[in-house]
Amino acid sequence: MTRFARNARLGRNVLSVPTRNALAACVAVGCALGSFATPSVLAHDGPQVQVDPAAVEERPAIDVALLLDTSNSMDGLIHQAKVQLWGVVGEFAKSHKHGQAPRLRVALFEYGNNTLPASEGYIRQVVPLTSDLDKLSEALFSLTTNGGDEYCGQVIDQALTRLDWSQQAGAYKTIFIAGNEPFTQGEVDYREACKRAIQTGVVVNTIHCGDSHAGASGMWGHAAQLAEGRSLNINQDETRTVRIETPHDRILIELNAELNKTYLFYGDAEARDGFSRNQSVQDANALKLGASVLAQRGAAKAGSAYVQADRDLVDAMAANPEVLADLEEDALPAPVADLPEAERAEFVADMATRRAELQVQIAEATRLRDAYVAEERRKLAEEAGEELQATLGEALVEAAQAQLAEAGFEPEEAVKPAPETPEASAAPEAPETQPAS
Repeated sequence: MTRFARNARLGRNVLSVPTRNALAACVAVGCALGSFATPSVLAHDGPQVQVDPAAVEERPAIDVALLLDTSNSMDGLIHQAKVQLWGVVGEFAKSHKHGQAPRLRVALFEYGNNTLPASEGYIRQVVPLTSDLDKLSEALFSLTTNGGDEYCGQVIDQALTRLDWSQQAGAYKTIFIAGNEPFTQGEVDYREACKRAIQTGVVVNTIHCGDSHAGASGMWGHAAQLAEGRSLNINQDETRTVRIETPHDRILIELNAELNKTYLFYGDAEARDGFSRNQSVQDANALKLGASVLAQRGAAKAGSAYVQADRDLVDAMAANPEVLADLEEDALPAPVADLPEAERAEFVADMATRRAELQVQIAEATRLRDAYVAEERRKLAEEAGEELQATLGEALVEAAQAQLAEAGFEPEEAVKPAPETPEASAAPEAPETQPAS
């Protein structure tokens, strides 16, 4: 019996903007900044916002720590993490509990890189548990690989010690550790670390990169067993299924560009600029990897995991209807600050309505895209004459789905399309060219 079983004012013609313009805007942002991953953006932690903590904390908690081996042979693993991040986020967002969407937080550690201090076990906490998924994306794109010693027990121990894991009853808390060297390396005994994890309610899932026999002899399976997790094997260099382009990607990219226009970032001027820039930069980062990756990011941004109440007025007002009264004038975004005070709440409400319309359209486009991808995967497997090897994202989802069910989470019900109106049902103008991968 597992631990979970035991403890049970917007225009309506905006979609005519050609996709190529949206793509050009994304690329322009990246070029203007000089880099697709700008470390300075990470410094913006945002204002101390007046959002009712209960409105956030009552959402069922999902805490995920990703521990990635960044030694020399793991370039393929890091590439898969970048490409598949938003697809994984979208899958987590589909899990609901007691009718509520989850509060997803993700942390990132790297280990096994000899550019990191030997005194710290070649380990670095890159991002703490955060709901700021743009910050997580930025961090992933900052990772580089280099040779080193991989101490699995120590990085698990560090994640348990340093992260502020949810104390919510029934929370789903998990570590996913991916790498290729034996679990037995290092001064911290992996057995003790894994036992400590499950004693504190954290499941450890292990993802071995490479031959399954090597993973078994390297104790990857034993580590997962000790912490009531899953042990999976992947091919970190698999590329066939990591990125599948679809006819629906261009529409999703265009809808994503319109979705960005509904964000009203608040806080001091530097923070507002940082939030807006990083959202655009991470769009550009995704596009660098291919149209399909930006399409998945757009789908994830329209989901329940991409909630930014601590920086976006639309999300903040949903959590606290009085947030406008709590903010200083100089913390408001220009479109709101320029309005008479009596009209501001209505403007934010209109923006929320527009976002909801876009979310419905994105959900439908995503449904069609998912069906297309599933069929393409079937064809690839048929052509190969064998079952395709799993990738990082697929391993994460496979392990998490069963564990989320055990923790009381259920799949989200299918999104029902809103009644069609001339504005909402208008199809986006077809772009003339296919976005570059």
